[in-house]
Amino acid sequence: MPESLPVLDLSQLDAGPEAAASFRDDLRRATHEVGFFYLTGTGIPPALEERMLSTSRAFFNLPEEDKVEIENTHSPHFRGYTRLGGERTLGAIDWREQIDICPEGRALTAEEREGKPPFARLVGPNQWPVALPALRSVVEEWTAFLTSVAHKLLSAWAEALGEKADFFDASFGEPFTLLKIIRYPQSEGTDQGVGSHKDAGVLTLLWIEEGKAGLQVEHGGTWIDAPPVQGALVVNIGEMLEYATQGYLKATTHRVLAPRDGDRVSIPFFFNPALDARLPLVRMPAGLVAPGVSQDPRNPIHSLYGENCLKSRLRAHPNVAEAHYADLAAS
Repeated sequence: MPESLPVLDLSQLDAGPEAAASFRDDLRRATHEVGFFYLTGTGIPPALEERMLSTSRAFFNLPEEDKVEIENTHSPHFRGYTRLGGERTLGAIDWREQIDICPEGRALTAEEREGKPPFARLVGPNQWPVALPALRSVVEEWTAFLTSVAHKLLSAWAEALGEKADFFDASFGEPFTLLKIIRYPQSEGTDQGVGSHKDAGVLTLLWIEEGKAGLQVEHGGTWIDAPPVQGALVVNIGEMLEYATQGYLKATTHRVLAPRDGDRVSIPFFFNPALDARLPLVRMPAGLVAPGVSQDPRNPIHSLYGENCLKSRLRAHPNVAEAHYADLAAS
């Protein structure tokens, strides 16, 4: 039983064929055996990290009226601010506030949505706080940087599993990413920062404020603490990569404990395919046994990403579902 997550160095991919092959082997092993790892060598500029943290804290320090002006209940696309207690995991309240940001888009009119799947409603504009114009620019810079890291990892996974480096590219022509900027306030009661769950997409790149613990990863029936490591992101795979590898790589259950001493900022970036994309199935090399996708009737894994995404959003944000998706609940 590991006491901590594996540590991988992304810069090995640019250190010659032998180092790159070693990285791919480590990547395959880590995500087959644990599903989580620390990733160093990403090259994220420290100045960008500092701007991201300071601007995030500036947002949470805004007066309440400035934050709720962009509350997610105003958005049928699940964008904007979620106040404390506004998100749930398996029906239980998560102890955090956050802002959700996806790719900018134009919302379809009712006529344009005719004949399209319900997840087409997820496309639309973000809500940005008027009182903090600096947020948009740093978020866009952060998203662009982590998108390049995610593409590099996807290529490495493909090659590690016997496919060509561009195996997943067609599904990510227009990735439907999600950036959450989260603050976990100090709690005197609940332990649930976020309840135990699996991520619905392909992969998650998580930045955690230095010195702030709380993330735990389930492995072998016990919980492994995953505190932040300086200079590293925490990476995990989601249900869609489990689907693409028919269970060889497993989306791993994890949770966040509410802090008892001070608050905590974390910034997960969810890298996902286009809403209308189905990931191609990896043709597993001989010797790598794919046991099949997890079967949990409470949490079916859909092959079409938009269906997986909408499932997750409706479940996590019942207030938005009630305001904008009552027709689905009634059907």
